[in-house]
Amino acid sequence: MINFKTIIRIIGVLLLLETVMFICCSGVSWYYGESDIVDFWKAGAVTAGAGLLLAALGKGGERQLTRRDGYVLVSFAWIAFSLFGMLPFYIGGHIPDITNAFFETMSGFSSTGATILDNIESLPHGILFWRSMTQWIGGLGIIMFTIAVLPIFGVSGLQVFAAEASGPTHDKVHPRIGITAKWIWSIYAGITGLLVVLLMIGGMGWFDSICHAFATTGTGGFSTKQASVAYYNSPYIEYVISIFMFISGINFTLLLLFVNRKFGKCISNAELKWYFWSVVSFTAVIATTLYYTSPMNAEESFRKSLFQVTSLHTSTGFATDDYMLWPPVLWGLLTIIMIMGACAGSTTGGLKCIRMVILTKVSRNEFKHIIHPNAILPVRINKQVLSSSTVSTVLAFCFIYLVIIIISTLLMMAMGIGFEESIGCVISSIGNMGPGLGECGPAYSWSALPIAAKWLLAFLMLLGRLELFTVLLLFNPEFWKRN
Repeated sequence: MINFKTIIRIIGVLLLLETVMFICCSGVSWYYGESDIVDFWKAGAVTAGAGLLLAALGKGGERQLTRRDGYVLVSFAWIAFSLFGMLPFYIGGHIPDITNAFFETMSGFSSTGATILDNIESLPHGILFWRSMTQWIGGLGIIMFTIAVLPIFGVSGLQVFAAEASGPTHDKVHPRIGITAKWIWSIYAGITGLLVVLLMIGGMGWFDSICHAFATTGTGGFSTKQASVAYYNSPYIEYVISIFMFISGINFTLLLLFVNRKFGKCISNAELKWYFWSVVSFTAVIATTLYYTSPMNAEESFRKSLFQVTSLHTSTGFATDDYMLWPPVLWGLLTIIMIMGACAGSTTGGLKCIRMVILTKVSRNEFKHIIHPNAILPVRINKQVLSSSTVSTVLAFCFIYLVIIIISTLLMMAMGIGFEESIGCVISSIGNMGPGLGECGPAYSWSALPIAAKWLLAFLMLLGRLELFTVLLLFNPEFWKRN
């Protein structure tokens, strides 16, 4: 039986936390003397009222969460945060359409970064700050952030962590998941703070530095400028953000091991090796192509390639150049990067490199099995044998991922959208990338898409952020049965 009362109460507390975030953003509005401070107060009042009501209705629930409860909590928490998170945009008339306001907010909390805004610089500072904060909070996970809240209800955060965490395996470096989450959040905040300082050294103002640091470590890609990072025309800023995008694409438990000086485990990690050499290989190929086919010199070709590869590999979505003006073969390479994604256990989207490693080893074993039919060939990752159930889950995930892309692309085309734009938007949304292809590329917003397409893509963002199964399980009648 689903423990609805406890779930409702926890979501109520989460909404009260979101109210605190609105108050923080209103402080930014007050600092700049802008009228959107009232928008945050109104949004905060509505959100706080709903939070208190849900918390009251949830009294008397069982002080225990099952794994099934975790899936329900994560999915509904993300939807609730996005529904109430759109209020500052909508109430103030900054995004006067509900569809667009929800799309922009879901894009933020899912750390996708796709936008419907055509004049970002016209927005007040408080709204821009909230827009960036949604990505920072959503990047590592609202639920990871609130695991510290769960002990108040006497429940374990493990079920919630399993439902929210990305990737086929979930590493724990401490037997108590709450302690692990706090350590990871400390690293997350530390990386963000360091990036703010480095960007300010590069000449970026404190406000833009904080917003871009939020979007970089959250791998979201919302910029305070319509032209994204290209606005600054600074090689220093591009290199700094490239490095921090790469770092943010690494499994945070590995970063925690690195901080604890367990360098051997980090260097020998199979997924990290795949991720590193993938970035190196794609950057080298694209840089070489640009050098011989564009007026860019060697350094600029390398810099633009490195930035765009890390931006799409980590599903950040920042842009320093319009890659739709590059040779078409590079569009294909960038699309492969978008599908692949970075490491599991990071803030990124996509299939994740660990699944690519597993698929590669499974395929290699199949060739060996043809030659040696009686051989027992286990799949080993980091010297550990994966269970058959884990391998099956990975294969099922990749198959469903592909099927969803195909079906969604066909639905987009049925709405009158071109193939290039359709497949680009779908891959970008389910992979939480941001920019797509064609007229939905890095130089354009997604404002011209039909209303139905925006709701479909917002749903895909949620699916991709919560790793498909968490959301799709809710549509299975078996999931809701008492036993």
